[in-house]
Amino acid sequence: MPNMKQIAKMARVSLGTVSHVLNNSAGVREPVRMRVLEAVRAVGYRPNQLARGLRRVRTSMIGMIIPDITNPFFPAVVRGAEDIAFSNGYRLILCNSDNHHSKELAHLNELRAYLPAGLIVIPSNFSDLTAQTDVYRRAGAGVVCIDRLPTNWSGDSVTANNEQGAYKATRYLIQLGHTTLATITGPLHLTNATDRLCGFKRALRGAKLKLGPEYVQEATFDKNGGYSKTAILLRLIPRPTAIFAANDMIALGALLAIREAGLRCPEDVSLIGFDDLDLGETTNPSLSSVSQSGYQLGATAADILLSRIKGDTGPAKHIVLGTSLTIRNSAARAPEIERSIFQ
Repeated sequence: MPNMKQIAKMARVSLGTVSHVLNNSAGVREPVRMRVLEAVRAVGYRPNQLARGLRRVRTSMIGMIIPDITNPFFPAVVRGAEDIAFSNGYRLILCNSDNHHSKELAHLNELRAYLPAGLIVIPSNFSDLTAQTDVYRRAGAGVVCIDRLPTNWSGDSVTANNEQGAYKATRYLIQLGHTTLATITGPLHLTNATDRLCGFKRALRGAKLKLGPEYVQEATFDKNGGYSKTAILLRLIPRPTAIFAANDMIALGALLAIREAGLRCPEDVSLIGFDDLDLGETTNPSLSSVSQSGYQLGATAADILLSRIKGDTGPAKHIVLGTSLTIRNSAARAPEIERSIFQ
């Protein structure tokens, strides 16, 4: 394996001069610097980033922990963070927690050995990261939480305006004449799920509609969760004529359950999701959804993290990104004859 001694010998300089050139740590005359760089290229030398990190206290790596790489929303978040990191000379290490806090903690403990410059974390279920991330911050590494917030989090964060997005979606369904509405939430220990439920309920209050507790079903943020909870909702009397799903994966499961029940979307049951994934354009019917930019979530988090790495010691930043409603074909006017559960 090529090493600095070979470079020094080939370039006819000392080891110290090679180190100065590679680390840009002291002035070296241009002819000498070029000779060293030519030797680096000739032998194919690549610096050991971990060894360099040990001398600098941290490496040029950024750790990123996400809950579920199979969820189509998260790759865009990762891409946004990676683009910003790469353009600034940092490399992203990706870890998947499977939404388990124990696995999340294992990744956090393991990553410490690699001295990352910072962390970007989408918290897992029941996540409480304060103690673990304090260790990183004391070592000078920034930490940013995105999409959802862990228990008692007071550090930097980037989230979407989940409450307002859910309000817009529910308000749209009400404007279409629906009065028997239901929602399938995500796990309600997650902040984004509780915020979306709050937006749904706020729209109902604004329309003076009352909601029976059975018309709120809590599910996992995936297709299976959406399918099983929609099957429950469709057996209610009266049956809801519109469902707000807390993410697009839940909505996909809802579409399948509606179809298997012999019903039509949107003629019998209107449906709106949240995330506006690309696959929503290809479903039948195409899925109306609250649009949030996963890419922007990741890119904004990386920008904040880089500012911390460069020495920003200001107060915690809490960025809330806007949402919009994308209307397609899965939501329509309520049936003319609709019995309401509301008095």
